[in-house]
Amino acid sequence: MTDRSKDLANIHQLQSENDALQKKVDDLTTENTNLQQEKYELSNLRKLYDLDATYSQYDKIGARIIAKDAGNWYHSFVIDKGTDEGISVDMNIIAGSGLVGRITSVGPDWAKVETIIADNSSVSGMVLSSSDNLIVTGDLTTYANGEITFSKLVDEADKVTIGDKVVTSNISDKYLPGILIGYINTLNSDSNNLTKSGLLTPAVDFEHLDEVLVILQKKQSVSASSGVSSESEAQNAGSADASDSSAQADSGRSSTNEN
Repeated sequence: MTDRSKDLANIHQLQSENDALQKKVDDLTTENTNLQQEKYELSNLRKLYDLDATYSQYDKIGARIIAKDAGNWYHSFVIDKGTDEGISVDMNIIAGSGLVGRITSVGPDWAKVETIIADNSSVSGMVLSSSDNLIVTGDLTTYANGEITFSKLVDEADKVTIGDKVVTSNISDKYLPGILIGYINTLNSDSNNLTKSGLLTPAVDFEHLDEVLVILQKKQSVSASSGVSSESEAQNAGSADASDSSAQADSGRSSTNEN
């Protein structure tokens, strides 16, 4: 009975020690998970910081993704910023190394984003090395291989090559110019022998998105600002012409009186 009692006491002690060790393991596991999460978030923030510096000419605001449509990829999602922060429809979204998409609807504290990989999404692009224009089209089936399609590339001089950067073009009606879309992956001549098409690899990983940057300027407002400027210059020029004409008329009347 004495030996049995000692064995039971040892078992209880071992169980207590085991419970204490298990608690330490759980605490260390939680701490390690938190450190990994912080490291991941820090890496994302550094990428956004670098991206912010790359497009420093635009005012931007950071936002976190709070919901997404069904599927493996972020072809459509919702962010936690809205009209209360000055966000409106058609503002451009960037993350990673370039263009994500644009805002299609917005509320006081949320906004929905359609990305460039979404079906039927299209972006007017330009090959950076040659300034040749093309159309980038979203396709979720194609993106299963990490690629999206482009078409209507006019490359008569055959200057475009695999690996060339494609950015948003000046003639895009929704996207600001010069934002990186991706890199040409395949290049084929069309049957009409006039244009080329192929695939490009996006600059953004649409399978892993958490935070994005919203550019607070829109293509329309940039164009409108330019138009106002030109219009003001035209009005000033018109006023100057009117003043010159008036001065010439006064000069003519003086000459007549003298004669």
